[in-house]
Amino acid sequence: METITHQGRETAYRRSDRGGDGTPLLCVHGSGGTNAVWKSQFRLADDRPVAALDLSGHGDSDDIDATAGYSTLSAYADDVIAVAEETDAGVLVGNSLGGAVVMHVVLEREFDPEAVVLAGTGARLSVNEDLLQWLASDWDRVVEFLHGPGRLFDDPDGDLAELSEQAMRESGRAVTERDFRTCHTFDVRDRLDEIDVPALAVVGANDRLTPPWFHEYLADELPDAALAVVEDAAHLAMLEQPRAFNSALEQFFEGL
Repeated sequence: METITHQGRETAYRRSDRGGDGTPLLCVHGSGGTNAVWKSQFRLADDRPVAALDLSGHGDSDDIDATAGYSTLSAYADDVIAVAEETDAGVLVGNSLGGAVVMHVVLEREFDPEAVVLAGTGARLSVNEDLLQWLASDWDRVVEFLHGPGRLFDDPDGDLAELSEQAMRESGRAVTERDFRTCHTFDVRDRLDEIDVPALAVVGANDRLTPPWFHEYLADELPDAALAVVEDAAHLAMLEQPRAFNSALEQFFEGL
């Protein structure tokens, strides 16, 4: 892991550069996650450098003192921009909350990526009211719910789900609740026409958290967007079906 210091805190990231000359990628994880969710996307490093960061309070990155909502989203955007500038990243890839952070960067900051990939995310990310209540009162139920069929994974039996549960528990209840409550406030449906860079909306076919129609909406409303659906996958399609997910990204990059 490498780190960069900005705004008085350290943000950790992992980077792979095998000499490819494509535009570098920076990948941004979702609520309660870490850079490890992108481990299979480092296979793309033969063509272009790939980096993935830990947002503040996750993994090896320092935490922030921020309330859920715009304040947290802005702090996470600072993390992304700091690492993007350090790694010369020109394509931002965001999953779930990470997709919201990517859209926030494009809309609110003077950082102009060449393209964005929005995976398992949406222009609005309202959260189930029961889940919000459990986040405050029943942490075990939250972890169990999110790792049920069709949520983070289409088929949650196996090592991937166990590793995901472990990562979420390490991020902890407070950080994960902050993440989900930040998602709950996110709504840029009336600003999608301002995201005028090429975009790919990619989703697991069986994602119940951010279903395919969220991504159909993105593809329809963004000025320059394509849609990719990954079969036999749910919210974390990049982990569950990495070959299909990576293939969708490669086809998108070829068309840029």
